[in-house]
Amino acid sequence: MRWMRAAGRALLVGAVVLAGYAGFGVRADAGVAAEGRGPLTLVTAGDLTHYLSPLLDDWNGSHPDERVTLVELPDSADETRAQMISELRSGRDRFDVLNIDVAWTSEFAAAGWISPLERDRFPLDAFLRPVVDTATFDGRLYAVPYVTNAGLLYYRKDILDREGEKPPQTWAELVRQARTIAPKYGLDGYAGQFLPYEGLTVNVTEAVHSAGGSILRDDGARVTVDSDAARAGLRFLADGVRDGWISRDALGYKEEESRQAFQDGRLLFLRNWPYVYADAGANGSKVAGRFGAVPLPGPDGPGTSVLGGSNLAVSSRARHPASAADLISYLTSERVQRKVLTEGSLPPVRAALYEDPELIRAYPYLPTLRQSVLSAVPRPKSPRYDQVSLAVQAVAQDVMALRQTPEQAAARLARELGAISRTG
Repeated sequence: MRWMRAAGRALLVGAVVLAGYAGFGVRADAGVAAEGRGPLTLVTAGDLTHYLSPLLDDWNGSHPDERVTLVELPDSADETRAQMISELRSGRDRFDVLNIDVAWTSEFAAAGWISPLERDRFPLDAFLRPVVDTATFDGRLYAVPYVTNAGLLYYRKDILDREGEKPPQTWAELVRQARTIAPKYGLDGYAGQFLPYEGLTVNVTEAVHSAGGSILRDDGARVTVDSDAARAGLRFLADGVRDGWISRDALGYKEEESRQAFQDGRLLFLRNWPYVYADAGANGSKVAGRFGAVPLPGPDGPGTSVLGGSNLAVSSRARHPASAADLISYLTSERVQRKVLTEGSLPPVRAALYEDPELIRAYPYLPTLRQSVLSAVPRPKSPRYDQVSLAVQAVAQDVMALRQTPEQAAARLARELGAISRTG
């Protein structure tokens, strides 16, 4: 689950609360106790930073009758999603709380696998504003944000300082520096996550939105990708390959390959998630103390990132919905969200933490990340998001391999997304 780890190490703390409603913001199924309280099962992808168990130990110590059992699924986004869906389709109540990637909320909600939640049950006003949108579908709240994320532009500060340059704020500045400065130091100019997988969908969505376009609107009901803005976003990526400031090697990069290239001193610029900051600054990194991070650039100024992260949802078959809602409140409380950052290395959803002087001293990228999150957008919302993402990846791969023009690609993608929407 490498790309999920990078996108906030997003599914590190999945919790599947297979519960019904019982007055705590979720629906009560027949046969569920009126009070909706009891033991829970929390399901997640592998907890790579091993911070979750101590948090659950604290909960279990103060809730002996509502103890949480943690189930960790494979460290793979596809495997995690597949196993969650298999359980949810089966009708069994093995799990109780799901920690789902933000891109899955619409799919799980449309399928009836997770229950709507009452907005006033959770302190949504205390969260960073855009993250709440990732937890909604068809105008209703279906999950509670738990971890967020947004892309950053990492750059070699030592080299730009030597050249008397500031980090780029526009695509034109990025292109000029990547084309003229990088070769002087034997570096590749720019890389993102361009292998055909979910990371490519993220990079393409960011380019399209930065140019002022979109891919889908109205929870997937309206295809909007065949536009001048979308073509401009695709052209930005294609031109990078054609003109050489995006190397052919980058077409095989996921999060970790691109991080390693930057950390090994082979890149001038890198688009990636905040986890790179700690890794690139660690002992043994060739760029430790020699890099910085800024918001992604766009055509005329700062661009638009895609939101990463994960949301906590309650299954429509949850056994103990009141306990499930309380667990979600616990995991999204300010005290626990602070630990999500300091012990789990995950970007929290509580807005106040991004302005905490003590945390900013320890995590100097927080103000930049806050700025990026506040201007970020969700990935395209659709009940058939998996098919949408695959279509975006296939078309973007052909554009960046220079097999199709941006004009041809935008028209093709519009046709394919329209077919997906009609069969949904």
